[in-house]
Amino acid sequence: MSKRSSVNSSSANGEMSKAVRSSDQPAIDKQKTLLSADVGHFSLVRAMHLADLITLMNGFCGVMSIFSSLRYCLGDARSYDNVWLALAFLPFGLFFDFFDGRVARWRNKSSLMGQELDSLADLISFGVAPAMVAFTIGCRSSLDTVGLTFFVLCGLTRLARFNVTVAVLPKDATGKSKFFEGTPIPTSLFLDGVMAYWVYNRWILEDLPFGTLFEGSALEFHPAVLLFMIHGCLMTSKTIRIPKP
Repeated sequence: MSKRSSVNSSSANGEMSKAVRSSDQPAIDKQKTLLSADVGHFSLVRAMHLADLITLMNGFCGVMSIFSSLRYCLGDARSYDNVWLALAFLPFGLFFDFFDGRVARWRNKSSLMGQELDSLADLISFGVAPAMVAFTIGCRSSLDTVGLTFFVLCGLTRLARFNVTVAVLPKDATGKSKFFEGTPIPTSLFLDGVMAYWVYNRWILEDLPFGTLFEGSALEFHPAVLLFMIHGCLMTSKTIRIPKP
């Protein structure tokens, strides 16, 4: 998750943030005016800040990863090119996720729309896309998909909680939140690295690590999915607090 929302929320606490609030307000008001206008061509495009466009690139990487996973499912299972492509898009999504926050602070422009875009793009790139890669490489049973859906919904809940609580979390001298509650959703890149290692060793499909439980039955399940479920629980934890860099 990028630091864009901390720019937007810093105006909610303390006298220190009044200067930021006053400088951000004209940009926010202009965006609201453009978005709420009844007329005007391309009003949505004109309302976007540069940081918003960078956030969309994060979402682009996530969607392209999903399409690459689908191409592998529809193609030759012996050719891993599309799997590698699906995995390769995700670190680029992280790059854009970090970069949009830097641009927002550099231009001193933030918005509620940018905060919502950031969360939605993160859900695609670090929630749905990794789950799709897991399905692609062999976690395809009914119970597997339930476990992967649990992971995605944990990410969704974690992002929603962040948007609600970011304004009241303790801030440092720059107005940024001091810590993350639960592991940030971009930490799912660790799972992407694990899956890349499996693909490199060709441990996919029938050779997926940890084997298969109740194979051939309605309860067929791949224990590898537990990695995603555990990560989902870590994201929604209230007690885990990770200091922000």
